[in-house]
Amino acid sequence: VQLQASGGGLVQAGGSLRLSCAASGRYHMGWFRHTPGKEREFVAGINVNSGSINYADSVKGRFTTSRDNAKNTVYLQMISLKPEDTAIYYCAADAIYSSLMKSPNYWGQGTLVTVSS
Repeated sequence: VQLQASGGGLVQAGGSLRLSCAASGRYHMGWFRHTPGKEREFVAGINVNSGSINYADSVKGRFTTSRDNAKNTVYLQMISLKPEDTAIYYCAADAIYSSLMKSPNYWGQGTLVTVSS
């Protein structure tokens, strides 16, 4: 499975960014982030079959994930960004949704999101 993520960058606090990730097949997909010195954090996941979505509490109300099943692409719209959202964001995929949220089998390359104060 190949995952190609894009859309990271530098933004001021309060700003917005949208990440996208295209998969080479049909999988449950989601996002994680990692900041040096901290554990990898689940951010959001979307079920390819039911469309159900899960978010980390830290991003609820600010981040929205969606997908285009025809393109096997998932998006992460981030608004009201905070400096603590600064991290490398990884796209992930798995054939099993519960596995996606805990320990996905497939990972894309990370994309850096930096939020300046």
